[in-house]
Amino acid sequence: MELATGWITYDTLAGDVAAYIARPEAAAAPLPGIIVLQEIWGVDRHIADLVERFASASYFVLAPDLFSAGGGRPPALAPERVAAAQEFLNSIPQATWMAVLGDQARRAEALAKLPGDEARSVGETLGQLFGGGRDPGRSLVITHAAADYLRSHPACSGRLIGSVGYCMGGGLSAQLACTDPDLGAAVIYYGASPSADQVSSIRCPVRGFYGQNDPRVVAGLPDFQAALKAAGVDHELRVYPDTGHAFFNDRRPSYQPESARDAWARTLAFFADTLGPVPTAPVQEAG
Repeated sequence: MELATGWITYDTLAGDVAAYIARPEAAAAPLPGIIVLQEIWGVDRHIADLVERFASASYFVLAPDLFSAGGGRPPALAPERVAAAQEFLNSIPQATWMAVLGDQARRAEALAKLPGDEARSVGETLGQLFGGGRDPGRSLVITHAAADYLRSHPACSGRLIGSVGYCMGGGLSAQLACTDPDLGAAVIYYGASPSADQVSSIRCPVRGFYGQNDPRVVAGLPDFQAALKAAGVDHELRVYPDTGHAFFNDRRPSYQPESARDAWARTLAFFADTLGPVPTAPVQEAG
């Protein structure tokens, strides 16, 4: 499919934000909109690829760069430096990631294997990404503005907006569902669950996809599911066996093709059902 793609900026209370957008070039009528919410790595090639994949399924799609608000990314979060930090973490067994990230001594020991300048650069970027300095409220403001941008765009069909997020973005997709009563659908990939009192405000269907071998995230699912049930929310939370965190990211060692394939098919079917399904007529028998 030929896609119209590119970078735009839109206004938010946090300042101008860059976003990657895509839609089918041949679409004459307005399309349902989808917001794709980034992993911790930003709008990298993986997220841009997902924007294009959803656009190829006939949606108008936008992925805000949460690090770009108010004047662009800071130097430590420049795309090439984030990519170097990701490559460093990819060289470490996934089971030890959190220990390395959460323990300064272990992080310093792992970084010491890199050349001096590279170790300092990667260490600074990891500190920016995982040091707890991010503002979730600011990210949610940016995401609400993204929904407003799509709803007001002539190429988008107004209120028919869905969200899908991955890891950090998965938690943000859940937060958007809790705070945007007009959201049409929300999908969460291995993101943090909202609190029970937040869940009571959800007005849209929710789907979640998780890996069994992701205890930090999966531990919150029983309470999340109970809160969704109590609130009467149409939901399904699916945990894939023998699958870890970030199983959908096909640019990292964590990729699990079987789980990813099933989750992708279910996500597309969910959006087709919730964001304006096309009515069909019965097939006429020949003769």
